Amino acid sequence: MDLLTDILHEAGLKRRLLDLRSLDAQTPLQFPCEKSMGLHVVTRGRAYIHAPNLHEPITLEAGSMALMARGCNHVLSTSLTYDSAQVRSITGNLPAAFTPSPGASTLISGAYQFWHNPVHALFREIPDWFVLDGQSLPKFHPLSLTIGLLDEELNKPSMGGQTIMYGLLDVIFTYVVREMVDQQGPIRAGWSQAVADIQIRKAVTVMHEEPTHAWTLEDLAKQAGLSRSLLAERFRRTMGDTPLSYLRSLRVQKAMTLLAEADYTLEHVARAVGFSDAFSFSKVFKKIVGQSPSDFRRQAKLDQVSPWKFSAG
Repeated sequence: MDLLTDILHEAGLKRRLLDLRSLDAQTPLQFPCEKSMGLHVVTRGRAYIHAPNLHEPITLEAGSMALMARGCNHVLSTSLTYDSAQVRSITGNLPAAFTPSPGASTLISGAYQFWHNPVHALFREIPDWFVLDGQSLPKFHPLSLTIGLLDEELNKPSMGGQTIMYGLLDVIFTYVVREMVDQQGPIRAGWSQAVADIQIRKAVTVMHEEPTHAWTLEDLAKQAGLSRSLLAERFRRTMGDTPLSYLRSLRVQKAMTLLAEADYTLEHVARAVGFSDAFSFSKVFKKIVGQSPSDFRRQAKLDQVSPWKFSAG
């Protein structure tokens, strides 16, 4: 079981390539991303990220990557300051590729949308801004090599280029999230720290593999090769939560997809994700999501017609 892939899939990840090729001083770009995480990769030149919650702009040199948490609206420019009157907003429509100009920076950006607020513990750990300096990476690091391939496609476009760029951007996104998980683990209790513990990771993995199974603490302890008391103590210390609470969150995340995408009865949804009945399911769902399943479904139907919602991953 690939835990990261499963988490992103269950959260309803949809991806859109923002077809940016060239950023010059006359075209600062605004990224309204209430529903999306953002990714910027600078392959040549330099770019700056401006946002209300930043004390100063973030500088991205060639080879650098920035991952923005969901909801971090920002402006991208080639200078420390910019003329707000010249800002171009990146909205639901894909912008045409910019014509390169002298001194322009070359980059590519992507939006990774989670329309409903994901409830998995991983998303609580994602910082508003996570930046990887390309200059700090080893010469033959996979990210360095991937950015080199991306730069080639951006500056020497050929047949199949868009497919290649989509694939390369997804590779970079996944590597950046992986690097973030590795760096977040030692800092504080949470999902990243928990899965760094091999035995706790075994318990987490089996819950992802069979979230509808009636797992008990004893069952999970056997899977992890630990006693019940040791599993409970280490899980709470590393994850900051209990195993069965984590399992309930997995089930609720799956239920959010079923409620949004089909008209199943609440009883059907409850049993499909591992709850014994609709009443207990509704109680847990409202506690975790902040809405009843019925209210969530009504809102999901309204959201489906939004022009900003991505229709394909």
